[in-house]
Amino acid sequence: MAEVWSVEDVAQFLRVPVATVYRWRKVNYGPPAARVGKYLRYDAADVRAWFKAQAAA
Repeated sequence: MAEVWSVEDVAQFLRVPVATVYRWRKVNYGPPAARVGKYLRYDAADVRAWFKAQAAA
């Protein structure tokens, strides 16, 4: 089963404020997320891949 992260987990991993993660989502930037009920969830592998792609750019 895939490791699933909350918005708070993503913010902590990327070392940005939680509000930044929400703002990125609003402007279609950042790692892909899925809505589960009223919560956003991120696949940890997707977040890591997105981060590596940003570092390579």
